[in-house]
Amino acid sequence: MSFLANTPVEKMSGPYARRWWALLVLCLSLLITVMANTSLIVAAPDMTTELGLSSSDLQWVVDGYTVPYAALMLVLGSIGDKYSRRGALVLGLLIFAGGSVMGSMVDETALVIVARAIMGFGAAVVMPATLSLVVATFPRSERTKAITAWAATSGVAVAVGPLVSGWLLEDHAWGSTFLINVPIAVVAVFGALALVPPSKAEGMGRIDYIGGLLSIVTVGSLIYAAIEGPHFGWGAGPVTAAVVAGAGLVGFVAWELRHPHPMLDVRKFALRPFSGSMLAVMFFFFGMFAVLYYSTQFLQFVLGYGALDTGLRLLPLGGAVFLGSALTGVFTPKLGVKVMVVTGMAIGTAGMFLLTQIDKGSTYGDFLAPLMMLGLALGLAISPATDTIMGSFPESELGVGGGVNDTALELGGALGIAVLGSLLGTAYRDELTDLVGNRLPGEAMETAKDSVGAGLAVAERVAQDPSAGPQQAQAAVDAVHQAFAHGVAQTSLIGGIIMAAGTLIVLAVLPGRRGFAKQSAEPGAGTTASEAATVREHSGSTH
Repeated sequence: MSFLANTPVEKMSGPYARRWWALLVLCLSLLITVMANTSLIVAAPDMTTELGLSSSDLQWVVDGYTVPYAALMLVLGSIGDKYSRRGALVLGLLIFAGGSVMGSMVDETALVIVARAIMGFGAAVVMPATLSLVVATFPRSERTKAITAWAATSGVAVAVGPLVSGWLLEDHAWGSTFLINVPIAVVAVFGALALVPPSKAEGMGRIDYIGGLLSIVTVGSLIYAAIEGPHFGWGAGPVTAAVVAGAGLVGFVAWELRHPHPMLDVRKFALRPFSGSMLAVMFFFFGMFAVLYYSTQFLQFVLGYGALDTGLRLLPLGGAVFLGSALTGVFTPKLGVKVMVVTGMAIGTAGMFLLTQIDKGSTYGDFLAPLMMLGLALGLAISPATDTIMGSFPESELGVGGGVNDTALELGGALGIAVLGSLLGTAYRDELTDLVGNRLPGEAMETAKDSVGAGLAVAERVAQDPSAGPQQAQAAVDAVHQAFAHGVAQTSLIGGIIMAAGTLIVLAVLPGRRGFAKQSAEPGAGTTASEAATVREHSGSTH
């Protein structure tokens, strides 16, 4: 048997024999691209201290990865379809590893942001390639299981990232959280060459580069505006970006409607299964990423857990993802996509509303149930939604389908951190001002209002001031803790309302089982493989 998997999927007479090993490689590749975002949340305090990051700097260290990641996936997925999905996967992993090496070695803020952007570019190549290869490699009868495993990996990475980062930070500097990606990426490259068969679209034709450019402008400008506007004020830059995003969207839709071979056939959004599933992915990750963002800060800054202890306390979320994935594999064929997606979103919304009870005296136990509910919800909802999205694309556009799904995921997460993170900061500042008043010097007060970490640093300086004393320092710590807890509760209320509205919208848009049957009784036009099989079974279409 050859070391390399050389036979293209399109030329195989039956199912690929080593497809489950290939799935393992694809899930491993996906794991590190998602972990690169979630692990940074735990490493952020160390990076802030060592690099002297301002609030703006830290925001762009995080989002330097997000902007190219979200903006480029659609175009790079199409290029992978055209030339080689496996080639795209290998190339993306190498770029991602190169950015990780750079990030581990530099000690200047601008260079860290550049390294994160390179990693984001690599991830934008990897992520749609993994999903398109999953769909291309597995026969229709097994695709739902394979996509469930893929979606579960994405959810587990949300919990595993902080754990791995915390473990490394126990004995190493923050650069180790970048460097850990390199050996995993190397293993994934060799695994891809040995176990993942080549695949590309047959008879795809020329790539719609103008549509691709318009999609990059639209998504990139939208994320930039969402990051800069809420956090740093709606000045000329964010407003201009928002206008460019709107104009880019109009131009993209107009161009794609007229193009004979569009990069993305926007008419798919008229299919309720497709548009409802896209909305579900966006709304869910809007809330999920935001909750992870401020929950880890509460565990570290208010409850005083170290990086490793924080990562360990997020593991129940990963376990709940596995449970939800197992349940959705059993019940989606019986109950349908709509029931599973809406049920998952409702459970996630309830979990976010539970966080409105957080106060200064809250413990880890108050976070455990909401985190587990969000993990369970992710396992229940995301797999059938992703399966539906991918089922809306023909075999020649699987990379585009993967790019569309992943763009919805990353766009929702970026908007969640930007919007809800901004609301958290505003609520924290207002409450801290009410609690402290004029008892701190003006400059110290402005620093304390920047973030919960900055507030605790100011309290530490107060403790070292002979004229202040320990009681005043403790009062400052209590005020910071109470202000941040207030911010978490208020932000969770707004986030819960947004997710509840999203759940109702998805409930209205997604059709029931009969609606799926009317739009398509075969996979490829807005229904999952399992849904279509069930439709055929109940309609007696066995001929």
